[in-house]
Amino acid sequence: MQNPLGRTKIHKTATDALIAACRFQGEVFQKSAEICECSSAVFVRRFMNSRVAALLDQQLLRGVSLAPEDVFAQLESEYGPSSYGQTHFDGEALYWMGCLLRYWAITRNIASKALYKRVKPGELAGLFAAHHTLDPDQAIERISETRGLPEKETEEGLIERGVRELRRIRSESRYEYAVVKLSDLVEP
Repeated sequence: MQNPLGRTKIHKTATDALIAACRFQGEVFQKSAEICECSSAVFVRRFMNSRVAALLDQQLLRGVSLAPEDVFAQLESEYGPSSYGQTHFDGEALYWMGCLLRYWAITRNIASKALYKRVKPGELAGLFAAHHTLDPDQAIERISETRGLPEKETEEGLIERGVRELRRIRSESRYEYAVVKLSDLVEP
């Protein structure tokens, strides 16, 4: 028989790890406005497609000791320095975006790369004012709803949806075939 307190502690530990991962990514995003020469949108694209984001997707910062400065060094070694773009989002908006994207990736089991393809940084920055006071789950639901995205879709679900759409297109399409004999094409 399991001790219910033990399960609560495990759940609390997982929740604490989730919160820590979200806060960490939020801090990294927020500091990017000060540290990075590139625009905020370029930084977010690089981060969400990076090895660091893939590591966060898998490990939730358990046993990983990273500082935000380490992330910037890793991104620069992975992609090289960049001063492309000039637009920097507000620090609060960046913090919210970082937290929300990490929460979304972990709770919906979506890789950061796939999540970046669904929701772009400029769009999220524009949604900050309307959504930053919402619970993360509510914000994700509303963003998914307005974009027409299934709320709990995994990468595998995206493939299934694509196959379903292709089958629908094939079944609704009409193909007309004409049989032409070579002798009809060639004049005698």
